[in-house]
Amino acid sequence: MDFNKITAGLRLMGKAELGAPLVIVMILAMIMLPLPTFLLDLLFTFNIAFSLIILLVVVYTLKPLEFASFPTVILLATLLRLALNVASTRIVLLEGHNGGDAAGKVIEAFGAFVIGGNFAVGLVVFAILVIINFIVVTKGAGRVAEVGARFTLDAMPGKQMAIDADLNAGLISQDEARARRAEVATEADFYGSMDGASKFVRGDAVAGIIILFVNIIGGLAIGMGQHDLGFAQAGEIYVLLTIGDGLVAQIPSLLLSSASALVVTKVGSSGQNIGQQVSTQLFENPKALLITGGMIGALGLIPGMPNLVFIALASGLVGAAYLIDKRHKVAELLETESMGRSLMPLQEATKPVELSWDDVMPVDVIGLEVGYRLISLVDQNQGGLLMVRIKGVRKKLSQELGFLIPSVHIRDNLDLNPTTYRISLMGVTVGEADVMPDMEMAINPGRVFGSLQGRPCKDPAFGLDALWIEPNLRDHAQTLGYTVVDPGTVVATHLSHLLQSHAHELFGYEETQKLLDNLAKSAPKLVEDLVPKTLPLGVVVKVLQNLLLERVPIRDMRTIAETLADIGVKSQDPDILTSAVRTSLGRLIIHEISGMQDELPVITLDHELEQLLHKSLQTASETGVGIEPGLAEQMHQSLQDSSQKMEMEGQTPILLVSSYIRPWLARFIRHSIQGLHVLAYTEIPADRQIKVVSTVGRRA
Repeated sequence: MDFNKITAGLRLMGKAELGAPLVIVMILAMIMLPLPTFLLDLLFTFNIAFSLIILLVVVYTLKPLEFASFPTVILLATLLRLALNVASTRIVLLEGHNGGDAAGKVIEAFGAFVIGGNFAVGLVVFAILVIINFIVVTKGAGRVAEVGARFTLDAMPGKQMAIDADLNAGLISQDEARARRAEVATEADFYGSMDGASKFVRGDAVAGIIILFVNIIGGLAIGMGQHDLGFAQAGEIYVLLTIGDGLVAQIPSLLLSSASALVVTKVGSSGQNIGQQVSTQLFENPKALLITGGMIGALGLIPGMPNLVFIALASGLVGAAYLIDKRHKVAELLETESMGRSLMPLQEATKPVELSWDDVMPVDVIGLEVGYRLISLVDQNQGGLLMVRIKGVRKKLSQELGFLIPSVHIRDNLDLNPTTYRISLMGVTVGEADVMPDMEMAINPGRVFGSLQGRPCKDPAFGLDALWIEPNLRDHAQTLGYTVVDPGTVVATHLSHLLQSHAHELFGYEETQKLLDNLAKSAPKLVEDLVPKTLPLGVVVKVLQNLLLERVPIRDMRTIAETLADIGVKSQDPDILTSAVRTSLGRLIIHEISGMQDELPVITLDHELEQLLHKSLQTASETGVGIEPGLAEQMHQSLQDSSQKMEMEGQTPILLVSSYIRPWLARFIRHSIQGLHVLAYTEIPADRQIKVVSTVGRRA
């Protein structure tokens, strides 16, 4: 171990811990002890420099949370300035009668040089600074901080829901979700602290005014009563020193107030500091500069106006507009050429060659086609994060379902509308929607508190009502209860939903063999006895596809293989094998549906109806005659009503039937009654209790 490094680290830690006590001791010393003029000049200079540092740090900060200690810094700077006011007041009143430099060179300079030694001018300048600081900057910053704190707290539930939605869609990991939740909480704490810190700044401005009048009155009284000065002489000395002292304190106060206003008025976190945002947003529109230049030029032609100044400024604005417009056109031309090269590459002239099997393009297992306006979502060079999010979706689904989701082949398609994307499986389109690349989608989860301006649409994944809104309305929408997501998240969520719904189509022989190979590493004898001794590979594939079709994960491959090896010697019917595997996976199935809930509320069928369905299915397997259509329609309506009633009561709808009719009923309601789970009695674990909340009879 390097004891020198440890000693140095402890020493550095000790210095950091002593920082706050030393500041407190310094402030108390300035309040209680008389300071020499040199030290007072040094502290005044440090106060001005400290305020400038704070202001510049705020200007170059990309987002407010990067300077999360700002409210504490405001408090420390305010206490330092008030302590300096006490120290300067003491020395002005004690030594002011000896001349202007008796209170220090800084106060003398501000009292004599800055305002020319004229106390009337000094009073006017001080009054203007106070008006600017107290009425304009401080009051506005305090109001913005108050509103920002309230809106941030109101928007917290919506932001938390957006994080949970991204986590459930596989777009972010648990660690990323934890970090984002911490950032949301820190943001709320920051704006709440800024609301309180703005009161310190406002109180400091009020204290500056009061201290000015107290110093003037006290100086006149001391000069005339103790030092036998005339009223005019005492006024000239003490008023100039007091104004100099006030200006020295008021300038850092104005800088700190401006820094507070900049922090709370900064919108968004676009990766730009305040200077970059202003330059790109204010001076990037050539039309605004051109029209302004024309108006200023017209004013310069009016007789009596300073023509040279107006015309020179107008010429500068017109020239800047021309240069900006030229730069925009060059950028658009380069972008068009780049897009043309990427979307429509020129075919090199070659001589005809014979066709081969290499010319037959294989079908993409999963394909994503985008219109040309959506290329920015995919291109990482343009800040697109869709590729990363799709990778997150594949990882999450692979972990949940139990097999590796194939790669997604992404390409542009000029035949699509510019804002349209299309998702395909095995070359067949399964989903298509439009997204606005420069806007965000505000999804109505069912309860919102107010209206929102935007373009109505539907969430492509779940069909919920939604609006396309401008990005600057994101916080407002979350405050109203909307879940706001960006276009990339919309596409990724839609893709995740479709992959879950069609997981059985993505699973085949290769995936089955991979699972068996992985299982063989830990249970080689089990795999050897299962395939091909007991069951052919095709039957195992069909059983696993049946499980995925019914949203049952195949993560527990050992239990599945053991069940197939046990039942496979008696039957090779995939449906019978699937029912047996579902029974073995009953605990997993119930946990996926209801978690750790001990009591399961279920819907059952009337005994007479269940016996009738049993006989009808037996007859159908022998004669091909199915169930009576009228009975099927009545039963479907009753099941739908019971399912909706359970959902309204906050319960997960579960239909519990015999294992013989369960596969048919599952197919019967799969696409017509969303959210209703069909389970067999044999799939319920022994430690779970059943509560029958509804019984569906033969007649509705």
